[in-house]
Amino acid sequence: MKKTDPNKLEEFIRVDHAGERGAIKIYEGQLLALNTLVKDEDLKKTVEEMKIHEKEHHDYFANEIKKRNIKPTKLLPLWDLLGIGLGFGSTILGKKAAMLCTASVEEVIDKHYLSQLNQLGSDEKQLKKKIEKFREDEIHHKDIAYEKGATKKGFYSF
Repeated sequence: MKKTDPNKLEEFIRVDHAGERGAIKIYEGQLLALNTLVKDEDLKKTVEEMKIHEKEHHDYFANEIKKRNIKPTKLLPLWDLLGIGLGFGSTILGKKAAMLCTASVEEVIDKHYLSQLNQLGSDEKQLKKKIEKFREDEIHHKDIAYEKGATKKGFYSF
């Protein structure tokens, strides 16, 4: 029976908590742009739906932080500012840029979760199950972003 390294476990939960909060803030920034400067009701609905998943993920990790007595990262306020700025900034550039932002973030999270799944031991079955589900949600968000126009061609290759 493979046991999970306790230090790694704390790091995973702390990072996942911060990352999911960052994702919420990116979507909040996108919604801020969509509610003020950029009028695209279809995109707004898509972003609102993805934000609901991120809130579910965040709430799970927030609960794990409390339950396991783990200190959250001190950088959460910075994550908030950067997330809102990234979401807002990408969305005012247009739908393709907003969706490329989403796709790019989700690609990183997919790899991140896969790495964690490979390191978690059989002593963390419930956590592993949740991360597998959350990873599926993130892959789904990435697929939606490409369906909605994300591209890495031309100007967007930067």
